[in-house]
Amino acid sequence: MIFLRRLLLLATAVALVPLAAAAAKSKSTRPAETDQATAYKGAIVTDAATGAVLYEDRADYEGPPASMTKLMTFAVLHDKLVAGSLSLAAPVRIMNEDNIGGTQVFLDPRETFPVEELIYAMMIQSANDASRALARFSAGSVPAFVELMNAKARQLGMTHTTFHTPHGLPPSSRRLADTDLTTPRDYAILCRHLVVNTTVLKYASVKNRDFGPSRAKGPMKMENHNKLLGKVNGVDGLKTGFTAAASYCISLTAERNGRRIIVVIMGSLGPGGLIDKGKARDLKAVELIERGFAALPVGGPSFAPAHPVDHSPLALAPQPPTNKTAAPTEADQPVIKFSIPAPKK
Repeated sequence: MIFLRRLLLLATAVALVPLAAAAAKSKSTRPAETDQATAYKGAIVTDAATGAVLYEDRADYEGPPASMTKLMTFAVLHDKLVAGSLSLAAPVRIMNEDNIGGTQVFLDPRETFPVEELIYAMMIQSANDASRALARFSAGSVPAFVELMNAKARQLGMTHTTFHTPHGLPPSSRRLADTDLTTPRDYAILCRHLVVNTTVLKYASVKNRDFGPSRAKGPMKMENHNKLLGKVNGVDGLKTGFTAAASYCISLTAERNGRRIIVVIMGSLGPGGLIDKGKARDLKAVELIERGFAALPVGGPSFAPAHPVDHSPLALAPQPPTNKTAAPTEADQPVIKFSIPAPKK
């Protein structure tokens, strides 16, 4: 009797194996549904002209901004350019400690670059080494620069933001307390400050550019990590980011018919938590851009930056003196001589 009972149990188990395998196969080939939780952890859309919120979903979620941190780095650099304590043409000598890994332009300690060249590398290539070199050079040390970043955050009213780096790389300790932290709402405040008061779009809107055209090893071709540039109507900035802790993040701005909006998404992953190179993030960003423009009040104020690019403090930052050529005198004017043939006899 016991033998028959064991035989029956064994037969039942064998019969269930094909069914379990079929179910597993069906589950693995069926695409997971994308819901709000897998699309992002927090998002917000605002009117750049007024700062009014047009859409928000968990906008106070606190998480790492990853390379979006470099937007605050730019804000502090801009303040120094305005104050005249930094020049776009100032030469920055690279040091060994500037090579910190991650995305970079592979700076060499034997090289020297002007500030503006490193800003392009930071904003287009998202170069961590360029970000660190700029922070160290402009403030005397990286910790001193980070203090300025946090002071700027407080000045702007970013009450749930703390920076520990000028680049956004995770700390070696991997402790949350040592990580750059912010919220979509706070970052929308920073983005609005940048598009209104600085020339950030001069750099953030560039899709491709060569870095270091005079380098001994030749220039490095940089490609903007913001794949929506030139593909979505009106998008001209600002910055993307990714780390394992932050997932995919993006701060976007777009202008259409004189109206500008800001979109911030944090903590985005693909369906089922997939590492998808930011595809789900970008799709959601396009959706929020359209939603944002549709939500703008009819007859609302047009976007008007306080400092147009051509007259901004950045454009007027101290430049190295150039040798001006004196105006030509009358004696310097070219003289054309020709001969008239003698008349024929």
